[in-house]
Amino acid sequence: MAFADAQASAVIVSGKVPATVKAVGAVTKGDALGFSGGWKRALATTGSVVQMRCVAAEDGVDGQDVSVYFEQAVLEGRLSGMTAGGALYVAEGTSNGMYTQTAPTTTGDANTIVGYALTTTKAVITPNANVDSVA
Repeated sequence: MAFADAQASAVIVSGKVPATVKAVGAVTKGDALGFSGGWKRALATTGSVVQMRCVAAEDGVDGQDVSVYFEQAVLEGRLSGMTAGGALYVAEGTSNGMYTQTAPTTTGDANTIVGYALTTTKAVITPNANVDSVA
């Protein structure tokens, strides 16, 4: 089965005590969020990189305060087709807030490891465990 991020049906199995941030744009539970003129969905694409800082703990709309995890969170129900033990990255293109197991390689893309697959459908996300990096 190929890797997929449904950006829906996320269940956060465990996580440290959540903090609250004001969303810029809509967010979905489990989204990778970063800060660039406000708290928004992260993206790895050159020219519009938003490095991941936290995981959305709930759905929210633009301007709403949403709970987030800045430290480790275990996520399931949203990702599928992962290779257990494989690294996770923030996705590129127009996949704001989504994850991928394919390391971004275009010069200037964010290629920071943001978590690891525990099984084919369950991952541990550690948004601040690694230093920001770009290809």
